[in-house]
Amino acid sequence: MAAASASSSLYLLPRTLNHHSSTPHPNRLSLSGLTPKTQALRTRHGRRARATVRAAAVETLQKADTSLVEKSINTIRFLSIDAVEKANSGHPGLPMGCAPMGHILYDEVMRYNPSNPYWFNRDRFVLSAGHGCMLQYALLHLAGYDSVKEEDLKSFRQWGSRTPGHPENFETPGVEVTTGPLGQGIANAVGLAAVEKHLAARFNKPDNEIVDHYTYVILGDGCQMEGISNEVCSLAGHWGLGKLIAFYDDNHISIDGDTEIAFTESVDTRFEGLGWHVIWVKNGNTGYDEIRAAIKEAKAVKDKPTLIKVTTTIGYGSPNKANSYSVHGSALGAKEVDATRKNLGWPHEPFHVPEDVKKHWSRHIPDGAALEAEWNAKFAEYEKKYKEEAAELKSIITGELPAGWDKALPTYTPESAADATRNLSQQCLNALAKVLPGLLGGSADLASSNMTLLKMFGDFQKGTPEERNVRFGVREHGMGAICNGIALHSLGLIPYCATFFVFTDYMRAAIRISALSEAGVIYVMTHDSIGLGEDGPTHQPIEHLASFRAMPNILMLRPADGNETAGAYKVAVVNRKRPSILALSRQKLPQLPGTSIAGVEKGGYAISDNSSGNKPDVILIGTGSELEIAAKAGDELRKEGKTVRVVSLVSWELFDDQSDAYKESVLPAAVTARVSIEAGSTFGWEKIVGSKGKAIGIDRFGASAPAGKIYKEFGITVEAVIEAAKAVW
Repeated sequence: MAAASASSSLYLLPRTLNHHSSTPHPNRLSLSGLTPKTQALRTRHGRRARATVRAAAVETLQKADTSLVEKSINTIRFLSIDAVEKANSGHPGLPMGCAPMGHILYDEVMRYNPSNPYWFNRDRFVLSAGHGCMLQYALLHLAGYDSVKEEDLKSFRQWGSRTPGHPENFETPGVEVTTGPLGQGIANAVGLAAVEKHLAARFNKPDNEIVDHYTYVILGDGCQMEGISNEVCSLAGHWGLGKLIAFYDDNHISIDGDTEIAFTESVDTRFEGLGWHVIWVKNGNTGYDEIRAAIKEAKAVKDKPTLIKVTTTIGYGSPNKANSYSVHGSALGAKEVDATRKNLGWPHEPFHVPEDVKKHWSRHIPDGAALEAEWNAKFAEYEKKYKEEAAELKSIITGELPAGWDKALPTYTPESAADATRNLSQQCLNALAKVLPGLLGGSADLASSNMTLLKMFGDFQKGTPEERNVRFGVREHGMGAICNGIALHSLGLIPYCATFFVFTDYMRAAIRISALSEAGVIYVMTHDSIGLGEDGPTHQPIEHLASFRAMPNILMLRPADGNETAGAYKVAVVNRKRPSILALSRQKLPQLPGTSIAGVEKGGYAISDNSSGNKPDVILIGTGSELEIAAKAGDELRKEGKTVRVVSLVSWELFDDQSDAYKESVLPAAVTARVSIEAGSTFGWEKIVGSKGKAIGIDRFGASAPAGKIYKEFGITVEAVIEAAKAVW
């Protein structure tokens, strides 16, 4: 993602009734796109036929203007239809139904600069229902983004395309976050909106509101069903994110059919209970003025996020497939495309944009440049008056780390007191918070156990959004996805979040999206092994290290002591496009001789070695709390006259990144006598120890007992390492 320099580039009444309520909702659904046969069929199966409601035109609009709006909306629909048809793959239904709200957002409401998709003070848009991505691609194309040309629309879902099957921020400038897994997008949007509120509180001045933008999101029934959406929307209401406006595409259709088969709750009532302002637009198909009025009302609500429930027809305009699951996830087919063209009066060839529509949308390029230029001038004035704040904000925008920031990290000697790496982690976090203006984060209701509080700051809350301790509550999945939104808001934001390592199971989907979308979140995961003891197997991670080592584009780090913990943080801060997981101990560990920050940056390195010529008799390899065991075993073997190299393999990924020559210097191919020790699954260790080596670990669930007893019973001991070493040389 390109960085934009801060200095040079730098809007109905709320309703509580749900569409499944026993109270009839006249005008809930427009059936204008359906054939009489389909309407009769729906009525026969118990659906209430509803009259189409067309909102009156805004008084200031001429008839021709309304006609142009409708032509623009149909352009969006048919660009989506044509792209899906050409690919013979995709989801045309949502773009056809959501085109009116998409048009109004991108053409009339949002502030952005197509020539610089990364302008800092732009409004953010998230398509949480990412399967409908042709809506977003069509909008970006019309608005003039270079990332979505006509040829990109024509290569929808194809190899090397900038229009992949779900929105990907790293492929398509103009796409803010990667969505597709339902619910992730609304969670990202909560993160984006939380950042806006935080930065506005930190940096705005009475005479210069330098941070001022909205976050808009479209989500569907699938997002609403996923539990993550409730987690994050609960937090959004708690935090009072007034500049978060979510459009709920209320079309009642999911892949398996009508949502009545599985989803009959009152979404309106739920969101009011979560602290949201709720508006219902009954006619999302043609009620353009209703949509405009809802946005205006939403913007007037400053202390709550707003959910605008927009009742639409999925596949609007398709005579035979609208309002059915068959238009959700597959191309319409040539016959139905022709019928839809006739039904909506669209005589044009595929991918055609009428000249008057093209001319109308072309204004967004100069208007966007003017918006950015105006903001740049505003920032220049801000910089003159508030130099310190401007420097901090610029660092957050550009991602340029302050000079010498890493010197703030603590260092340790073997004489330093033994301590749990979770405690050493807190020392690192608090040292870094003083020098990194973009560092903020928190824990899933475990801050006092994860040791993640920034002691010099208060809590980010509705009334104190300038603070940097984020209280996520017991919401691991939502926490991770919110942090993705924070990380992708601006290059210099460095979010961290924490829980017990075993509970990465609850947030794995969000962590995977971190890795995929190149969001540099720092995951602080404590209680990393059977060493947590008495809490037992439900809390003792076994397979987790191996599982994250299998995940692409993520750094799995397991530091052994203070220096390695500091090194892990240095790596995590520097890697802004690779998330990092720090697996940290509950139990105290000694400060080992030979460990270093520089060693961690290499991923693997020798902490002790009495051999010469790169030919030790045996190589002992440990991570985290077991590095101490490897070191002690090495000392014992040396007493028997053996040459032993003890290696800390703190990060397999970083080690793999090193040159072949460096890797050979640490793990010479000729030395096949290797023993690894790690209090976790041995899966994957054959890559390191080879066919002739031995991997000591745990390939079953743990047990409830004091840590020392568990280690002994599972054979994670010095004696076991010595025995294994003698068996392999």
